[in-house]
Amino acid sequence: MPPDIAGDLSRPDDTDTELFEHAPCGYLTTTPDGIITRVNRTFEKWTGHRREAIVGTPFMDLLTTSGQLFHETRYAMVLRLAGEVREVALNVECADGTELPILVNAIAVLGDDGEPVSIRTAVFDATERQDYERQLLAARREAEASEARVRVLQDATSAFGAAESAASLALALAESARVALRATTAAVLLAEPDGDLALAAGEEETPALLDAGLRGLAHHAIESGEIVAITSLDQARSIVPGLDDALHERRLAALTIAPLRTSTESFGVILCFFGRDRASDPETRDMQAALARQAAQILRRIRLQGELEHRALHDQLTGLANRKLLGERLEASIATAARSGRPLSLVFLDLDGFKAINDDLGHRVGDQVLVEVAGRLRSVARGGDLPARYGGDEFVVICDDADASAGAVIAERFRSEVRRPLTSVPARYTIAASIGVVTWVPRSGDAVSADRLVRVADEAMYSSKHGGRDRVTSVTL
Repeated sequence: MPPDIAGDLSRPDDTDTELFEHAPCGYLTTTPDGIITRVNRTFEKWTGHRREAIVGTPFMDLLTTSGQLFHETRYAMVLRLAGEVREVALNVECADGTELPILVNAIAVLGDDGEPVSIRTAVFDATERQDYERQLLAARREAEASEARVRVLQDATSAFGAAESAASLALALAESARVALRATTAAVLLAEPDGDLALAAGEEETPALLDAGLRGLAHHAIESGEIVAITSLDQARSIVPGLDDALHERRLAALTIAPLRTSTESFGVILCFFGRDRASDPETRDMQAALARQAAQILRRIRLQGELEHRALHDQLTGLANRKLLGERLEASIATAARSGRPLSLVFLDLDGFKAINDDLGHRVGDQVLVEVAGRLRSVARGGDLPARYGGDEFVVICDDADASAGAVIAERFRSEVRRPLTSVPARYTIAASIGVVTWVPRSGDAVSADRLVRVADEAMYSSKHGGRDRVTSVTL
């Protein structure tokens, strides 16, 4: 091979490093806080700043005073909320003191946990743009005009972070969206377990609009992940006939629907209603999308926290209260009974015949039986009673305000329900329940511990088991 050809093939023109260093635009990466970690030679050439001098320093320090102001009030906020910015006009102060007008595109790189790990930024030389001054002025005016909305976003961040429940977050989101988008009113719909949407915050008349066709549009926004905008009554009529009349009756003319979703979950929608025709401009859509995105992240945290709390206090197999929640609730019930003087009953159940099912059919089938029994106990328990899985095939039910007679009736109801044929095992396998009931009737100066009530109920249960099983034994303290 001729030497000149070999030399050409050995050049690193096509390597990733060469493409990065000599790209037709400046390129740099920063930490999520804006500290520069890498720049290419194009950026060095345009600005005169050597990488050794600027790596490790904030990107904002390279900007002019006006650029720094814009960076603080608009650029950084949008990047943090939306995850990217496009064609933002800034000025870089070069090493020789001159100013370089640039256009910036930046995007956040997310880690496995969904949090940003770095910011990738492309810088384009805008010196030759004939209308640069006009666009810079427009950008400054935009920054001033959006200052109030930026404050709304900052306030929303604080309000969302302070929310401890989905209901409180929905209220904060509805108010933030109403103010930020200058809407007549706003509402939040959250998804129910069955997939339907329920009003969590906003006007009570919103469900009527859902019945008029808004529900279908809301589900479309959730499924598509895109904001749905109705800009006028004419458009509403063309999309969902009859929706225009429902809006007009409430003196509304336009609306937007933004889905509340993360990359993996959907939680509902935020709706904004307007009293007059409203064009769907990018600024409004970006603002609503940013609010919806941030609210969805908080909803995910709230629901995850709720799930963790539920798991900590409930049996993972049956979904009933576990021994920890049983103990806490029993202590509270004893205190309430002591104050009110009303009786308290505790029902202790142990399954008869369960061991044979476990031994013959296996633990998986045995687990299915426990789940079925738990469902039966839950279905016949009184509204305020607390069924709990005590361990193995033992169950305990707290019955507030139940005297000995009521406790016995409740226990018999449980016994009859347990004896019904099982759906999860062959017909030849049957179970029953040996049940013990202890009733405490508070007297002046009298006290009882949760451990004692459980122990006495357990002993009464064993009396039923030793007395022939499938029966109830009651004890009064």
